[in-house]
Amino acid sequence: MTTGSLLAADLVIAVLAAATWLGGGAAAAARRRPLAQGLAAVALLATLARAITVTALARAGWWFAAEKVLIAGPLSLAAVGVAGPRLLRAAGDIRAVVLPLLFAGYATTSALLVTVLHGYPASVGAGLLALAGVVAATVISGRALGARPSRTVSRVTVGVAVAALVTGTGLTVAPAASPAVPHDHVFPEARISDEPDRRFTLTAGTATVNADGRDVAAWAFNAQVPGPELTATVGDVLEVTLRNRDVGRGVTLHWHGYDVPNDQDGVPGVTQAAVRPGQEFVYRFRADQAGTYWYHTHSASDVGVRMGLYGVLVVRPGPVTGLDVTVPVHTLAGRPLPTPKLERVEPGVPVRLRLINTDSTTHRYALAGTAFHVAAIDGVDLRGPTPLVDTAVLIPAGGRYDLVFDAPANAVALFVDGRVTYSTGAVSTATGDWPVLDPLGYGASAPAPWSGFDKSFTLVLDRGLDLRSLLPRYAHTVNGAADPDIPPQVVRRGDVVLFTIVNRSQIVHPWHLHGHHVLVLARDGKPAAGGPLWLDSFDVRPGEVWQVAFRADNPGMWANHCHNLAHADAGMTLHLMYS
Repeated sequence: MTTGSLLAADLVIAVLAAATWLGGGAAAAARRRPLAQGLAAVALLATLARAITVTALARAGWWFAAEKVLIAGPLSLAAVGVAGPRLLRAAGDIRAVVLPLLFAGYATTSALLVTVLHGYPASVGAGLLALAGVVAATVISGRALGARPSRTVSRVTVGVAVAALVTGTGLTVAPAASPAVPHDHVFPEARISDEPDRRFTLTAGTATVNADGRDVAAWAFNAQVPGPELTATVGDVLEVTLRNRDVGRGVTLHWHGYDVPNDQDGVPGVTQAAVRPGQEFVYRFRADQAGTYWYHTHSASDVGVRMGLYGVLVVRPGPVTGLDVTVPVHTLAGRPLPTPKLERVEPGVPVRLRLINTDSTTHRYALAGTAFHVAAIDGVDLRGPTPLVDTAVLIPAGGRYDLVFDAPANAVALFVDGRVTYSTGAVSTATGDWPVLDPLGYGASAPAPWSGFDKSFTLVLDRGLDLRSLLPRYAHTVNGAADPDIPPQVVRRGDVVLFTIVNRSQIVHPWHLHGHHVLVLARDGKPAAGGPLWLDSFDVRPGEVWQVAFRADNPGMWANHCHNLAHADAGMTLHLMYS
């Protein structure tokens, strides 16, 4: 059983325990003894089962079990200790155990709410607030049932609640003061004075485009979705003029996966101001990384990218040989956009398919009709890739895979999530049952370029109630905080930096660090066994723990965020800052 499955099972069991304790109390109030006893028995079994799942989660990592051990554990023990003995002694009127059963229900519900609304890290304030809620609910229920709580109980309830608020729950008290994020900062070495070899102009504006046979409203570069494909040869200086015709929320250009100088990164409020209607901004950088990349707006990026403000950037080492096709996959207004449809080429011609996932969720790709190699991932060539056949690949949000093969005499087809998106003819192969490539075990291994780390950071990804702004929100959090209250990760130029990224939520988070590629070291404690895997976008699935590292060699302030852009917009964004 995976850690992600344990997290889901633990949540279901916690809900079952809370529901059956409360249901038992209601049944006892209605004088339905058999039902009350049956529900209480189920609640006891669920509580025991949760002890097993919490123990397993604690063994997988303290991140997964902290509040369950420190807060839910004592509350669950109190529930069993109060309700169990009274239930066993209830020989007469079953209504005598109504309040104990309800207390047990309130205790387990409060523990569940700490996990759902507070999450990681556990705090004294959260525990006290949970306890105050249990006592208050029990007192109110007692009054409704005709019992009169003592003044001591009432005073204890008020005292615990006040202590919780004074201590802080971790929901309303911001983290310790952190270095401010500088705006529009420029590092002198970023400036490129050479004359550009390639000039492009991109004009952002509202448009109507065809998506799967239907005209839909879009935001577009040069009135097309995707925007124009930008190409260059290694060594070229690119100059891209961005103009905003009428996109009211502003636009920028972020070069996804391309490790540009910091002032060219296109993050509004960090490296530049958003380009407003009628304004323009000129980007200039040297193309020194061959590979498959893409560009997109980083201003209101969740809406902007979804509406169509993106395009492809391809940097080649030299002239094209054979057939070289980019296949950006995107969903617009709930409909897949069309991808290239090309004629069959002569057998033996080398073919490169550059697969780009521009959506915010993972896509499954399957190439049928030929063996192939995965030549590169996220713009970086793989070491010693081996032939693959009848094998699918999963590409995370923002990720890119380059598939290469020699054109066969028969037709080939590329399936995305079971749908044909590119083909040279009819292919009847069913790909749904194909195994999925694990890139951590693909290619020829090589030793890591470092023997130790200068800095290490742990990022625990979760959900929690964020009360620090005017309107509460159920945020996607990192280490218990949401943007803009997550302290930056401060490094020095030349540091070798280790990230441990933990996902204790129930959803996938595709992680993306700007300005750097990271080397994957391990997943769930198992070292990467294939070729060196340098990524800029990777899925951290529920319950997974990734360890990645990089050398801090690109000074500036860099966004570090989930590339499910709705999650980033809902709080899951922080910054890497050079001191």
